[in-house]
Amino acid sequence: MRTLLAGAIALLALTIGALAQSPAILRPPGGLALDGGTKTTTATAGAATLNKLSGKITSEALTTAAGATYTLTLTNSTVAAGDIVFASLANGTNTTGSPGVVRVAPGASSVTITVRNGDAAAALNGTVVVSFMVLKN
Repeated sequence: MRTLLAGAIALLALTIGALAQSPAILRPPGGLALDGGTKTTTATAGAATLNKLSGKITSEALTTAAGATYTLTLTNSTVAAGDIVFASLANGTNTTGSPGVVRVAPGASSVTITVRNGDAAAALNGTVVVSFMVLKN
């Protein structure tokens, strides 16, 4: 039994090692893919460029009023109109308001992400960080 277990562990270690050295194995057609390099950028005037399948965008300092929206347009050459794009939001330097993603609209080489301040009274007072992931369709 001990020999069988040791053999299974060794096989698992070899498999994990092979996967780590060959990212193409982890790149199914039409699915998720690994794309290295810098995966962060900063928006200016509601626009940012990041040509990756996933990443993080830090907005400019926002003062979005309660109940109002901020629109972020991401230029991204990896995105097609039929792709599925997931986005989530976290506070960067912002400490007030209640920001949340309300719409994600992929297009040809771009994604429009709408953030709404759902707070009843407080405006946003700093940056937010939008994380995104593209699922190729």
